[in-house]
Amino acid sequence: MIVQCQKCGKDYEPKRRGGKFCSTSCRVVQHQLIKKGEAWGRPASGDERYLADKLVAVGRSATEALAQVEGMPAAEAFSRLRALVQGWATVANNSIIEKVQYNEEREMNAQATRMKHIKASK
Repeated sequence: MIVQCQKCGKDYEPKRRGGKFCSTSCRVVQHQLIKKGEAWGRPASGDERYLADKLVAVGRSATEALAQVEGMPAAEAFSRLRALVQGWATVANNSIIEKVQYNEEREMNAQATRMKHIKASK
């Protein structure tokens, strides 16, 4: 079974079930980025996983839509793309997004407090 590396995006065949990275270096670099706060790790809650899956679907549908409208008359292409974007707006108005943003803000505030304590203890 071929899967995509979660760091570099390269297609590879994992050596064991559930493998996420094509190499040790990709695994280590991704872990370091998550630890520094420069990359998003595994979604913490079911709501975040749901939202991440929706965003992946939006990206996929955008790629497909652009391929479909290529060569169409401009008015028809814009009409189809406008309908697609309006569909995405329903995702943006979802209360789950508000919940995820609230949790993210709360985590950022907690991290800032931890950093203040670390600086004060030095």
